[in-house]
Amino acid sequence: MNITDGEKIILLMLTEIYEKLDIEGRDIEPEFIRSAIFSDHTWSIPWRYTGITFENNETPQAVSEVIEILDMWSIIERNYNALSDDQKEQITREEDLTPDIFKFEGFDGNNESEYMSAASFIVNKLNRFDEFRGRDFNSHCPKIESYKRILNNYNLFYRDFHHGIIPRHQLIEIMRAARHEENG
Repeated sequence: MNITDGEKIILLMLTEIYEKLDIEGRDIEPEFIRSAIFSDHTWSIPWRYTGITFENNETPQAVSEVIEILDMWSIIERNYNALSDDQKEQITREEDLTPDIFKFEGFDGNNESEYMSAASFIVNKLNRFDEFRGRDFNSHCPKIESYKRILNNYNLFYRDFHHGIIPRHQLIEIMRAARHEENG
């Protein structure tokens, strides 16, 4: 959604009036609109208000990538967390894959701020991927290239997943390949 600078000012003024008058039963949330404008995530307005037909409803490429990455990490973490403690220890011992490699770390706040901001907004403002709520989305080191490699490995196996369940051996392969690519 493209909003001109003038439209942003008008919308911000309207949100202030809306709240000041304490309008009951409001479908439009002034705080959300303000947050979307101030954080430059106006693409999220059509996502939040799906009942309104918007002419320009394009999702930025970085946001689409973040959605894919969050979806992948959601499934990876869920499957890893479903393993028994013995299975996790076995993976660490035999595969040299430590538990931290199975956890989404966010994006680099200095070099990947567009991704970090989008991830935080998707989770905390659009209320998607609740499992990541409360996390710090700043990894303090670049991650996007690593995540793209993991996503590529993940997609090689994805056609075999049933209802988001990844067999342990495929989970290991996904993360082993990612680890080797990062180190190699």
